[in-house]
Amino acid sequence: MSETVDTIEADQEEAETVTTAPAEEKQGGDDDLLVREGDIAGDYLERLLDLLDYDGDIDLDVEAGRAIVSIDGGEDLEKLVGPRGTVLEALQELTRLAVQQETGSRSRLMLDIAGWRADRREELRELGRSTAEAVLANGERVRLQPMSPFERKVVHDAVATVSGVTSESEGEDPKRRVVIFPEG
Repeated sequence: MSETVDTIEADQEEAETVTTAPAEEKQGGDDDLLVREGDIAGDYLERLLDLLDYDGDIDLDVEAGRAIVSIDGGEDLEKLVGPRGTVLEALQELTRLAVQQETGSRSRLMLDIAGWRADRREELRELGRSTAEAVLANGERVRLQPMSPFERKVVHDAVATVSGVTSESEGEDPKRRVVIFPEG
């Protein structure tokens, strides 16, 4: 009987090892895929910069389950951001499509040029916090200007840090906006 229990326990340990190994490999595989996405995006953007004869340093990173590509250092890079980041958003979509063409799967890659997205993120955090505090103080809902999905997410996250208020998005793109209102 003891021999049977030992065998069953050994089989269970082996089964646990077998079932957990693919999850660990998958995590490593996910990071490898994201690094590959970053490499593909970097090559695509390098060719674009060469065609435009723009200078810029491309930095690749993986953060929060997403490939992050940044271009910094060139004088002409502001032209690739455009008004309110419209050109940046278009380049991000084109870069995602280039990655998808190579990998066969949709990419969630994030592109930043000349630190615009990082600066905009901080502006939006402040806008979200200050508007949430104003809504809390006066009790009236506030509808913000239309924003991109990236911008709305940053605002929603900032509003979530203020107790007593909440936010939601309303409308259809490209006029989709954040509405902040008191809870309850």
